[in-house]
Amino acid sequence: MRDHGRMGEETVEIAVGLEGIRLGQLLKLASIVDSGGEAKALLESGEVRVNGRAETRRGAQLKPGDTVHAAGRRVRVR
Repeated sequence: MRDHGRMGEETVEIAVGLEGIRLGQLLKLASIVDSGGEAKALLESGEVRVNGRAETRRGAQLKPGDTVHAAGRRVRVR
């Protein structure tokens, strides 16, 4: 499901299990990066935000309701 966010940014919703998903995995699943190495570089750049806060940990655990902003895209975990 996609909707239009502010400033033309589209929100992609990705369903995960009750256990959630790790940030690096979500970045790959959402096609923001192609590999774990790309995820690491993007996170180290400081350009990834989770719920409005900068996040640099590839293993950060996300749960339904979290929102990730990265590479000009927004992904909502559901």
